[in-house]
Amino acid sequence: MSLRLAEGIYRIVQTTRNAKSPHKHWRKPHSCNSNPEAENHLILKFESSLNPKKEQLIPSTLRLRFWLAPLVAMALSATPALAKKLPPPPGDHVFTLTPTPEHFTEPGVAVNPQNPKQVVVLYQFPAHSAYTTNGGKTWRLSSGVAPKNYKMSGDVSVTFDNHGHAIYSCIAFDKLGTFNYWAHGATRNGIFVRRSLNAGKTWQHTLRTVSAWPTKPGIPFEDKPYIVADTGHNKYSGNLYIGWTRWTLTDSLIMLSRSTNDGRTWSKPIPITKERGLPRDDNGALEGFDGAVGPNGTLYTVWAHTDHIMFTESHDGGKTFTPTRSIVHTAPTMFAIQGMSRANGFPQIAIDPRGGPNGNPVLYVSWSDYRYGEVDVFLIRSTDRGKTWSHPIKVNTDPAHDGAAHFFQWLAVDPVSGAVNLVFYDRREDPSNRKQIVILARSTNQGKTFRNYAWTHQLFSGRGVFMGDYPGLAPYGNKVYAA
Repeated sequence: MSLRLAEGIYRIVQTTRNAKSPHKHWRKPHSCNSNPEAENHLILKFESSLNPKKEQLIPSTLRLRFWLAPLVAMALSATPALAKKLPPPPGDHVFTLTPTPEHFTEPGVAVNPQNPKQVVVLYQFPAHSAYTTNGGKTWRLSSGVAPKNYKMSGDVSVTFDNHGHAIYSCIAFDKLGTFNYWAHGATRNGIFVRRSLNAGKTWQHTLRTVSAWPTKPGIPFEDKPYIVADTGHNKYSGNLYIGWTRWTLTDSLIMLSRSTNDGRTWSKPIPITKERGLPRDDNGALEGFDGAVGPNGTLYTVWAHTDHIMFTESHDGGKTFTPTRSIVHTAPTMFAIQGMSRANGFPQIAIDPRGGPNGNPVLYVSWSDYRYGEVDVFLIRSTDRGKTWSHPIKVNTDPAHDGAAHFFQWLAVDPVSGAVNLVFYDRREDPSNRKQIVILARSTNQGKTFRNYAWTHQLFSGRGVFMGDYPGLAPYGNKVYAA
Protein backbone atom coordinates (compact mmCIF):
# COMPACT_ATOMS: atom_id res chain seq x y z
CA MET A 1 0.00 0.00 0.00
CA SER A 2 1.17 3.56 -0.61
CA LEU A 3 0.44 7.19 0.07
CA ARG A 4 -0.83 9.20 -2.87
CA LEU A 5 -0.27 12.93 -3.17
CA ALA A 6 -3.40 13.89 -5.04
CA GLU A 7 -2.71 17.48 -6.03
CA GLY A 8 0.01 20.09 -6.19
CA ILE A 9 2.44 21.28 -3.55
CA TYR A 10 3.45 24.83 -2.77
CA ARG A 11 6.91 25.33 -1.42
CA ILE A 12 9.18 28.22 -0.61
CA VAL A 13 12.73 27.64 -1.75
CA GLN A 14 15.71 29.37 -0.24
CA THR A 15 18.90 29.46 -2.30
CA THR A 16 22.27 30.37 -0.89
CA ARG A 17 25.39 31.13 -2.86
CA ASN A 18 28.69 30.84 -1.00
CA ALA A 19 27.21 32.39 2.13
CA LYS A 20 29.54 32.71 5.07
CA SER A 21 28.14 31.37 8.31
CA PRO A 22 27.82 33.96 11.06
CA HIS A 23 28.64 32.76 14.56
CA LYS A 24 25.55 31.50 16.28
CA HIS A 25 22.65 33.04 14.34
CA TRP A 26 23.77 36.61 13.76
CA ARG A 27 27.32 37.80 14.15
CA LYS A 28 26.61 40.73 11.82
CA PRO A 29 23.28 42.31 10.87
CA HIS A 30 22.40 41.45 7.28
CA SER A 31 22.40 45.11 6.34
CA CYS A 32 26.16 45.16 6.92
CA ASN A 33 26.76 42.47 4.29
CA SER A 34 27.74 44.07 1.01
CA ASN A 35 28.21 40.81 -0.89
CA PRO A 36 24.96 39.83 -2.67
CA GLU A 37 26.44 36.46 -3.59
CA ALA A 38 26.69 35.54 0.09
CA GLU A 39 23.01 35.71 0.82
CA ASN A 40 19.83 33.61 0.68
CA HIS A 41 16.87 33.95 -1.64
CA LEU A 42 13.29 32.79 -1.07
CA ILE A 43 11.54 31.34 -4.12
CA LEU A 44 8.11 29.81 -4.73
CA LYS A 45 7.62 27.84 -7.99
CA PHE A 46 4.86 25.74 -9.62
CA GLU A 47 5.02 22.15 -10.82
CA SER A 48 1.95 20.46 -12.27
CA SER A 49 0.76 17.37 -10.43
CA LEU A 50 0.17 15.67 -13.78
CA ASN A 51 3.45 16.58 -15.43
CA PRO A 52 5.92 17.54 -12.71
CA LYS A 53 8.98 19.46 -13.86
CA LYS A 54 12.47 18.79 -12.66
CA GLU A 55 13.62 21.61 -10.45
CA GLN A 56 17.11 22.82 -11.40
CA LEU A 57 19.35 23.57 -8.43
CA ILE A 58 22.70 25.27 -8.63
CA PRO A 59 25.70 24.00 -6.67
CA SER A 60 26.02 25.15 -3.06
CA THR A 61 22.29 25.83 -2.85
CA LEU A 62 20.28 25.83 0.37
CA ARG A 63 16.56 25.49 -0.15
CA LEU A 64 13.81 26.66 2.16
CA ARG A 65 10.64 25.04 0.89
CA PHE A 66 7.02 25.89 1.39
CA TRP A 67 4.57 23.23 0.24
CA LEU A 68 0.82 22.96 -0.01
CA ALA A 69 0.02 19.30 -0.63
CA PRO A 70 -3.55 17.99 -0.75
CA LEU A 71 -3.09 14.31 0.02
CA VAL A 72 -5.13 11.13 -0.31
CA ALA A 73 -3.90 8.76 2.35
CA MET A 74 -3.70 4.97 2.35
CA ALA A 75 -1.90 2.56 4.65
CA LEU A 76 1.88 2.74 4.30
CA SER A 77 4.18 -0.22 4.06
CA ALA A 78 7.63 -0.13 5.62
CA THR A 79 10.41 0.36 3.07
CA PRO A 80 13.69 -0.06 4.95
CA ALA A 81 15.86 0.15 1.83
CA LEU A 82 15.30 1.76 -1.54
CA ALA A 83 16.65 0.29 -4.75
CA LYS A 84 16.20 3.58 -6.64
CA LYS A 85 15.93 7.25 -5.90
CA LEU A 86 13.04 8.44 -3.83
CA PRO A 87 9.91 9.53 -5.70
CA PRO A 88 9.00 13.20 -5.70
CA PRO A 89 5.62 14.48 -4.62
CA PRO A 90 3.59 14.62 -7.85
CA GLY A 91 3.43 18.36 -8.33
CA ASP A 92 4.44 21.55 -6.59
CA HIS A 93 4.12 25.32 -6.71
CA VAL A 94 7.06 27.57 -5.89
CA PHE A 95 7.06 31.38 -5.89
CA THR A 96 9.81 33.89 -5.30
CA LEU A 97 8.96 35.64 -2.05
CA THR A 98 11.93 37.96 -1.60
CA PRO A 99 12.90 40.48 -4.27
CA THR A 100 16.59 40.37 -3.27
CA PRO A 101 18.68 37.67 -1.56
CA GLU A 102 19.62 38.08 2.10
CA HIS A 103 20.60 35.85 5.08
CA PHE A 104 17.17 34.21 5.35
CA THR A 105 16.94 31.11 7.59
CA GLU A 106 14.96 29.36 10.35
CA PRO A 107 11.39 29.84 9.15
CA GLY A 108 8.17 29.39 11.06
CA VAL A 109 4.91 28.48 9.29
CA ALA A 110 1.31 28.70 10.50
CA VAL A 111 -2.09 27.95 8.92
CA ASN A 112 -5.20 29.70 10.21
CA PRO A 113 -7.58 26.91 11.32
CA GLN A 114 -10.52 29.32 10.96
CA ASN A 115 -9.58 30.02 7.34
CA PRO A 116 -7.02 27.51 6.02
CA LYS A 117 -6.38 29.59 2.92
CA GLN A 118 -4.55 32.05 5.17
CA VAL A 119 -0.94 31.01 5.76
CA VAL A 120 1.89 33.04 7.28
CA VAL A 121 5.65 32.44 7.03
CA LEU A 122 8.13 34.14 9.37
CA TYR A 123 11.88 34.04 8.80
CA GLN A 124 14.92 35.76 10.21
CA PHE A 125 17.89 38.11 9.59
CA PRO A 126 16.07 40.17 10.91
CA ALA A 127 12.44 39.11 11.41
CA HIS A 128 10.47 39.13 8.11
CA SER A 129 7.14 37.69 7.08
CA ALA A 130 5.17 36.70 4.00
CA TYR A 131 1.53 35.73 3.73
CA THR A 132 -1.10 34.29 1.43
CA THR A 133 -4.86 34.59 1.62
CA ASN A 134 -5.66 32.21 -1.24
CA GLY A 135 -4.02 28.99 -0.17
CA GLY A 136 -0.61 29.76 -1.66
CA LYS A 137 -1.56 30.87 -5.16
CA THR A 138 -0.06 34.30 -4.55
CA TRP A 139 2.21 35.68 -1.84
CA ARG A 140 3.02 39.10 -0.47
CA LEU A 141 5.62 40.43 1.92
CA SER A 142 4.55 42.15 5.13
CA SER A 143 5.98 45.40 6.41
CA GLY A 144 6.78 46.56 9.92
CA VAL A 145 7.73 43.09 11.14
CA ALA A 146 11.08 43.41 12.93
CA PRO A 147 11.52 45.33 16.20
CA LYS A 148 12.78 48.79 15.28
CA ASN A 149 14.75 49.61 18.42
CA TYR A 150 17.13 46.62 18.33
CA LYS A 151 19.92 45.99 15.86
CA MET A 152 18.98 42.35 15.21
CA SER A 153 16.02 40.00 15.64
CA GLY A 154 15.32 36.38 14.81
CA ASP A 155 14.53 32.91 16.20
CA VAL A 156 11.00 33.56 15.00
CA SER A 157 7.98 31.32 15.51
CA VAL A 158 4.38 32.01 14.55
CA THR A 159 0.90 30.71 15.32
CA PHE A 160 -2.77 31.55 14.82
CA ASP A 161 -4.89 31.85 17.96
CA ASN A 162 -8.55 31.02 18.43
CA HIS A 163 -9.55 34.49 17.18
CA GLY A 164 -7.82 33.90 13.86
CA HIS A 165 -5.09 36.39 14.73
CA ALA A 166 -1.51 35.67 13.69
CA ILE A 167 1.00 36.13 16.51
CA TYR A 168 4.75 35.77 16.22
CA SER A 169 7.52 35.68 18.81
CA CYS A 170 11.19 36.51 18.36
CA ILE A 171 14.35 37.42 20.20
CA ALA A 172 15.95 40.84 19.72
CA PHE A 173 19.32 42.16 20.82
CA ASP A 174 22.09 44.59 19.92
CA LYS A 175 25.19 42.40 20.12
CA LEU A 176 25.91 38.80 21.01
CA GLY A 177 28.06 37.86 23.95
CA THR A 178 30.94 35.40 23.88
CA PHE A 179 30.55 32.75 21.19
CA ASN A 180 28.32 29.92 22.51
CA TYR A 181 28.65 31.33 26.05
CA TRP A 182 25.92 33.80 25.21
CA ALA A 183 25.32 35.27 28.68
CA HIS A 184 28.97 36.30 28.96
CA GLY A 185 29.13 39.87 27.72
CA ALA A 186 25.44 39.91 26.74
CA THR A 187 23.92 43.27 25.82
CA ARG A 188 20.27 44.27 26.14
CA ASN A 189 18.05 41.55 24.77
CA GLY A 190 14.66 39.99 25.17
CA ILE A 191 11.70 38.07 23.80
CA PHE A 192 8.97 40.03 22.06
CA VAL A 193 5.64 39.47 20.35
CA ARG A 194 3.78 41.17 17.54
CA ARG A 195 0.15 40.57 16.54
CA SER A 196 -1.57 40.68 13.17
CA LEU A 197 -5.34 41.00 13.03
CA ASN A 198 -5.47 40.46 9.26
CA ALA A 199 -3.65 37.15 8.77
CA GLY A 200 -0.15 38.57 8.44
CA LYS A 201 -0.87 41.41 6.00
CA THR A 202 0.13 44.02 8.56
CA TRP A 203 1.60 43.76 12.04
CA GLN A 204 0.60 46.00 14.90
CA HIS A 205 3.10 48.72 15.70
CA THR A 206 3.06 47.87 19.41
CA LEU A 207 5.83 45.45 20.33
CA ARG A 208 4.69 43.31 23.27
CA THR A 209 7.37 42.37 25.78
CA VAL A 210 7.56 38.85 27.18
CA SER A 211 10.96 39.23 28.87
CA ALA A 212 13.60 41.93 28.42
CA TRP A 213 16.91 42.96 29.97
CA PRO A 214 18.82 46.26 29.82
CA THR A 215 22.54 46.30 29.13
CA LYS A 216 24.37 45.77 32.40
CA PRO A 217 26.84 43.21 33.76
CA GLY A 218 25.50 39.75 34.52
CA ILE A 219 22.22 39.87 32.56
CA PRO A 220 20.89 36.63 31.01
CA PHE A 221 20.49 36.04 27.30
CA GLU A 222 17.05 34.81 26.17
CA ASP A 223 17.17 32.32 23.29
CA LYS A 224 15.13 30.12 20.94
CA PRO A 225 11.53 30.99 21.93
CA TYR A 226 8.65 28.95 20.55
CA ILE A 227 5.01 30.08 20.66
CA VAL A 228 2.06 27.69 21.10
CA ALA A 229 -1.67 28.48 20.93
CA ASP A 230 -4.62 26.70 22.56
CA THR A 231 -7.25 26.76 19.82
CA GLY A 232 -9.41 24.03 21.36
CA HIS A 233 -12.71 24.19 23.20
CA ASN A 234 -11.77 24.07 26.87
CA LYS A 235 -11.50 26.47 29.81
CA TYR A 236 -8.01 27.55 28.72
CA SER A 237 -8.97 28.09 25.08
CA GLY A 238 -7.25 31.17 23.72
CA ASN A 239 -4.20 30.86 25.94
CA LEU A 240 -0.84 31.51 24.33
CA TYR A 241 2.42 30.04 25.63
CA ILE A 242 6.04 30.87 24.86
CA GLY A 243 8.89 28.67 26.12
CA TRP A 244 12.61 29.31 25.67
CA THR A 245 16.14 28.83 26.99
CA ARG A 246 17.53 31.40 29.41
CA TRP A 247 21.33 31.48 29.39
CA THR A 248 23.02 32.78 32.53
CA LEU A 249 26.67 32.94 33.49
CA THR A 250 26.30 29.75 35.53
CA ASP A 251 23.53 27.67 33.94
CA SER A 252 20.71 27.32 31.44
CA LEU A 253 17.00 27.12 32.26
CA ILE A 254 13.74 26.43 30.42
CA MET A 255 11.40 29.37 30.97
CA LEU A 256 7.74 29.90 30.10
CA SER A 257 5.34 32.82 29.90
CA ARG A 258 1.64 32.77 29.06
CA SER A 259 -0.97 35.20 27.80
CA THR A 260 -4.68 34.99 28.48
CA ASN A 261 -5.71 38.11 26.55
CA ASP A 262 -4.80 37.44 22.92
CA GLY A 263 -1.12 38.21 23.37
CA ARG A 264 -1.57 41.75 24.67
CA THR A 265 0.19 41.08 27.99
CA TRP A 266 2.35 38.24 29.25
CA SER A 267 2.83 36.66 32.66
CA LYS A 268 6.05 36.84 34.62
CA PRO A 269 8.32 34.10 33.21
CA ILE A 270 8.72 30.98 35.35
CA PRO A 271 11.11 28.02 35.11
CA ILE A 272 9.09 24.92 34.26
CA THR A 273 11.67 22.48 35.60
CA LYS A 274 13.94 22.34 38.62
CA GLU A 275 16.73 21.10 36.36
CA ARG A 276 19.54 23.44 35.43
CA GLY A 277 21.80 22.80 32.47
CA LEU A 278 25.27 23.93 31.55
CA PRO A 279 25.67 27.61 30.55
CA ARG A 280 27.07 26.92 27.09
CA ASP A 281 25.16 26.41 23.82
CA ASP A 282 26.35 22.81 23.52
CA ASN A 283 25.70 19.36 24.97
CA GLY A 284 24.62 19.55 28.61
CA ALA A 285 22.46 22.65 28.22
CA LEU A 286 18.67 22.78 28.48
CA GLU A 287 17.69 23.66 24.94
CA GLY A 288 15.17 23.13 22.16
CA PHE A 289 11.82 23.87 23.84
CA ASP A 290 8.70 22.84 21.96
CA GLY A 291 5.08 22.50 23.04
CA ALA A 292 1.68 21.19 21.99
CA VAL A 293 -1.80 21.62 23.50
CA GLY A 294 -4.32 18.80 23.89
CA PRO A 295 -8.09 19.05 23.41
CA ASN A 296 -8.65 19.43 27.17
CA GLY A 297 -6.15 22.28 27.43
CA THR A 298 -3.20 20.26 28.73
CA LEU A 299 0.10 21.81 27.64
CA TYR A 300 2.74 19.20 26.80
CA THR A 301 6.37 20.34 26.49
CA VAL A 302 9.74 18.81 25.58
CA TRP A 303 13.38 19.88 25.33
CA ALA A 304 16.82 18.28 25.17
CA HIS A 305 19.19 17.77 28.10
CA THR A 306 22.41 15.75 27.86
CA ASP A 307 21.41 12.37 26.36
CA HIS A 308 17.70 12.67 27.12
CA ILE A 309 14.51 14.28 25.90
CA MET A 310 12.74 15.80 28.88
CA PHE A 311 8.96 16.04 29.24
CA THR A 312 6.56 17.90 31.48
CA GLU A 313 2.93 18.98 31.27
CA SER A 314 0.61 21.61 32.70
CA HIS A 315 -3.03 20.97 33.56
CA ASP A 316 -3.87 24.49 34.76
CA GLY A 317 -3.17 26.69 31.78
CA GLY A 318 0.58 26.99 32.25
CA LYS A 319 0.58 28.06 35.91
CA THR A 320 2.27 24.91 37.23
CA PHE A 321 3.96 21.85 35.72
CA THR A 322 4.37 18.22 36.64
CA PRO A 323 7.82 16.95 37.70
CA THR A 324 10.15 16.76 34.72
CA ARG A 325 11.10 13.31 33.49
CA SER A 326 13.04 11.74 30.65
CA ILE A 327 10.90 10.01 28.05
CA VAL A 328 13.69 8.65 25.86
CA HIS A 329 17.43 8.17 26.07
CA THR A 330 19.21 9.58 23.04
CA ALA A 331 22.71 10.06 21.78
CA PRO A 332 23.82 13.68 22.29
CA THR A 333 21.61 16.05 20.31
CA MET A 334 24.45 18.46 19.47
CA PHE A 335 26.77 16.86 16.94
CA ALA A 336 29.09 17.52 14.02
CA ILE A 337 27.91 17.17 10.42
CA GLN A 338 30.60 17.24 7.76
CA GLY A 339 30.65 20.60 6.02
CA MET A 340 28.09 22.22 8.35
CA SER A 341 28.83 25.13 10.67
CA ARG A 342 26.64 23.60 13.40
CA ALA A 343 24.05 20.86 13.73
CA ASN A 344 21.61 19.57 16.33
CA GLY A 345 18.72 17.19 16.74
CA PHE A 346 16.51 19.22 19.10
CA PRO A 347 13.11 17.61 19.69
CA GLN A 348 9.62 18.61 18.61
CA ILE A 349 6.32 17.46 20.04
CA ALA A 350 3.04 17.32 18.13
CA ILE A 351 -0.44 16.01 18.85
CA ASP A 352 -3.27 14.35 16.96
CA PRO A 353 -6.25 15.84 18.80
CA ARG A 354 -8.75 13.45 17.23
CA GLY A 355 -7.70 10.66 19.55
CA GLY A 356 -6.44 7.12 19.08
CA PRO A 357 -8.25 3.80 19.57
CA ASN A 358 -8.62 4.45 23.31
CA GLY A 359 -9.94 7.96 22.79
CA ASN A 360 -6.80 9.68 24.06
CA PRO A 361 -5.03 12.18 21.83
CA VAL A 362 -1.88 10.71 20.30
CA LEU A 363 1.38 12.48 21.16
CA TYR A 364 4.45 12.33 18.93
CA VAL A 365 8.04 13.40 19.62
CA SER A 366 10.81 13.52 17.02
CA TRP A 367 14.55 14.24 17.19
CA SER A 368 17.83 13.33 15.48
CA ASP A 369 20.81 11.45 16.93
CA TYR A 370 23.68 9.15 15.92
CA ARG A 371 22.91 5.92 17.79
CA TYR A 372 23.52 3.99 14.54
CA GLY A 373 26.73 5.84 13.70
CA GLU A 374 25.27 8.21 11.12
CA VAL A 375 22.73 10.83 12.21
CA ASP A 376 19.15 9.57 11.73
CA VAL A 377 15.68 10.96 12.44
CA PHE A 378 13.57 9.20 15.08
CA LEU A 379 10.04 9.30 16.42
CA ILE A 380 8.20 7.97 19.48
CA ARG A 381 4.49 8.17 20.29
CA SER A 382 2.22 7.96 23.29
CA THR A 383 -1.43 6.93 23.38
CA ASP A 384 -1.91 7.47 27.12
CA ARG A 385 -1.28 11.21 27.41
CA GLY A 386 2.45 10.86 27.82
CA LYS A 387 2.55 8.25 30.61
CA THR A 388 4.31 5.68 28.41
CA TRP A 389 6.06 5.94 25.07
CA SER A 390 6.74 3.58 22.19
CA HIS A 391 10.14 2.29 21.18
CA PRO A 392 11.90 4.77 18.81
CA ILE A 393 11.41 4.14 15.11
CA LYS A 394 13.68 5.48 12.40
CA VAL A 395 11.83 7.89 10.11
CA ASN A 396 14.33 7.97 7.23
CA THR A 397 13.86 4.76 5.28
CA ASP A 398 17.43 4.08 4.13
CA PRO A 399 19.25 1.29 6.03
CA ALA A 400 20.86 1.89 9.41
CA HIS A 401 24.68 2.06 9.44
CA ASP A 402 24.80 3.29 5.83
CA GLY A 403 26.75 6.38 6.91
CA ALA A 404 24.30 8.92 5.42
CA ALA A 405 23.40 11.88 7.64
CA HIS A 406 19.79 13.04 8.15
CA PHE A 407 19.37 16.17 10.22
CA PHE A 408 17.47 19.38 11.07
CA GLN A 409 14.12 17.62 11.20
CA TRP A 410 10.82 19.34 11.96
CA LEU A 411 7.63 17.54 13.00
CA ALA A 412 3.99 18.56 12.55
CA VAL A 413 0.72 16.60 12.70
CA ASP A 414 -2.29 17.44 10.56
CA PRO A 415 -5.07 18.33 13.07
CA VAL A 416 -7.74 17.34 10.54
CA SER A 417 -6.43 14.05 9.08
CA GLY A 418 -3.98 13.05 11.82
CA ALA A 419 -1.19 12.41 9.29
CA VAL A 420 2.32 12.72 10.77
CA ASN A 421 4.72 14.82 8.67
CA LEU A 422 8.44 15.53 8.99
CA VAL A 423 10.84 17.52 6.85
CA PHE A 424 14.63 17.13 7.07
CA TYR A 425 17.91 17.32 5.16
CA ASP A 426 19.12 13.99 3.82
CA ARG A 427 22.45 12.75 2.41
CA ARG A 428 21.57 9.18 1.41
CA GLU A 429 22.16 9.95 -2.29
CA ASP A 430 25.71 11.28 -1.76
CA PRO A 431 28.29 8.52 -1.11
CA SER A 432 30.72 11.17 0.17
CA ASN A 433 28.15 12.34 2.79
CA ARG A 434 28.81 16.01 2.01
CA LYS A 435 25.70 17.13 0.11
CA GLN A 436 22.01 16.77 0.81
CA ILE A 437 18.51 16.88 -0.57
CA VAL A 438 15.30 17.75 1.29
CA ILE A 439 12.95 14.95 2.36
CA LEU A 440 9.28 14.87 3.30
CA ALA A 441 8.47 11.86 5.49
CA ARG A 442 4.78 11.10 6.00
CA SER A 443 2.81 8.54 7.98
CA THR A 444 -0.93 7.90 7.87
CA ASN A 445 -0.95 5.04 10.39
CA GLN A 446 -0.12 6.98 13.57
CA GLY A 447 3.61 6.93 13.05
CA LYS A 448 4.04 3.17 12.71
CA THR A 449 5.64 3.44 9.25
CA PHE A 450 6.76 6.30 7.03
CA ARG A 451 6.98 6.97 3.32
CA ASN A 452 9.86 9.23 2.26
CA TYR A 453 9.58 11.68 -0.67
CA ALA A 454 12.31 13.74 -2.30
CA TRP A 455 11.47 17.43 -2.15
CA THR A 456 14.65 18.25 -4.04
CA HIS A 457 16.51 16.03 -6.45
CA GLN A 458 19.87 17.65 -7.13
CA LEU A 459 22.31 17.49 -4.24
CA PHE A 460 23.40 20.79 -2.74
CA SER A 461 26.15 21.70 -0.31
CA GLY A 462 25.92 23.50 3.01
CA ARG A 463 29.64 24.22 3.20
CA GLY A 464 30.34 27.83 4.07
CA VAL A 465 26.61 28.41 4.58
CA PHE A 466 24.69 29.05 7.78
CA MET A 467 21.60 26.91 7.17
CA GLY A 468 19.99 27.70 10.50
CA ASP A 469 18.89 25.15 13.09
CA TYR A 470 15.56 24.03 11.62
CA PRO A 471 13.06 24.27 8.75
CA GLY A 472 9.34 24.98 9.23
CA LEU A 473 6.26 22.82 8.64
CA ALA A 474 2.48 23.25 8.99
CA PRO A 475 -0.07 20.73 7.65
CA TYR A 476 -3.81 21.28 7.63
CA GLY A 477 -6.63 19.34 5.98
CA ASN A 478 -4.28 17.02 4.05
CA LYS A 479 -2.27 19.98 2.78
CA VAL A 480 1.35 20.30 3.86
CA TYR A 481 3.16 23.64 3.94
CA ALA A 482 6.90 23.54 4.55
CA ALA A 483 9.57 26.24 4.53
